[in-house]
Amino acid sequence: MVTLESRRKIPRKAAIVAKTGLPSRTRGPSPKKTARTRNAIVRAAVDEFLERGFAGSTMAGLAERARLAKGTLYLYFQTKEALFSGVVRDIVSNPLSDSESQPILPGERVGDYLRRTLLPVMRQMEKTGRASIARVVMAEGAQFPFLGDVYREGAYEPLLAHIRSCARLALSRGELKDDALARYPHLLVAPLWGGIIHNAMIDQRHPVDVGDLFEAQLNTYFPK
Repeated sequence: MVTLESRRKIPRKAAIVAKTGLPSRTRGPSPKKTARTRNAIVRAAVDEFLERGFAGSTMAGLAERARLAKGTLYLYFQTKEALFSGVVRDIVSNPLSDSESQPILPGERVGDYLRRTLLPVMRQMEKTGRASIARVVMAEGAQFPFLGDVYREGAYEPLLAHIRSCARLALSRGELKDDALARYPHLLVAPLWGGIIHNAMIDQRHPVDVGDLFEAQLNTYFPK
């Protein structure tokens, strides 16, 4: 039996268990705070991977850059590989998925649809860190095949499938003169890779706008 005197000696949590038979509830962080913390981790990881590479990055370094305790980082991502997967998902896959999920409007041409939905995403590649992630994959994908697998499955293949579907629709409508883009959707995104390589490895003093390159290629297949 729990007396008044004995309850004074029992910690509050234990007293609640004694009284109700149930453990007390510990209030966790709010969803907004959790989302902010995750975003801070992802943004710090983009910078860390770009500066130190995947091989040179550590969970301790990532936590320090995000200004978090290492234990807090592990609550969100248990390994460096899981964190890279999260970066690709949050920074690359989700924006592309949002773009690809938008329907074509009644009477809208396929080229105009791609300009409305996909072009804005491509114009933000450098600013959002998507280009940086692509550079990490190009630089270290041979050493760490996992990087290429994550990027390909999470972003690249779904993008190619979306472009192929759009090209086939345009071909059926007579909006494309041949089936080259339907067979090789890589042609539409090739200028993006060219711009990323140019800006990082060829001529950093005279960068090109990868969004402009993508738009120029888009206009080649779908004239305004």
